[in-house]
Amino acid sequence: MPIRRVVTGHDKDGKSVVLSDGPPPQNHPMHGTANGSDFFEMWDDPDLVPKLTSIPATEPNDRPFTIMPAVGHLIRIIDIFPPQMGGKRTVMHRTRSGTNHAWENRTDKMARMVFFHVDAQFSEELLAKLPKPLELMR
Repeated sequence: MPIRRVVTGHDKDGKSVVLSDGPPPQNHPMHGTANGSDFFEMWDDPDLVPKLTSIPATEPNDRPFTIMPAVGHLIRIIDIFPPQMGGKRTVMHRTRSGTNHAWENRTDKMARMVFFHVDAQFSEELLAKLPKPLELMR
């Protein structure tokens, strides 16, 4: 299925308008059979608390690509290819979600996942339980 992002804003009179409607720009190498999946960055905002404006000052996807941004918020869609199309299991990894995990599509069809990363910090209680050294994928 194609990816579509609709961005709304406001005109000079405060009326709601559609600013863009279609695939968002993608500025990264994470796509194709060599990768085994297609990454679609939908919105990647570096601000802890995003500022609402009539029209965004910049395109949120102009931010440099990283698996897990150090700050801000990210909406990402990943289509994982089935094995016969080059899909493979990801490496076991941990992001600031705190959970050790890997992803794999074991079907014969594309699998789509949507991720919404919200900036957060580990509590001291959780840090005490996690393995050391705590290596996070970025």
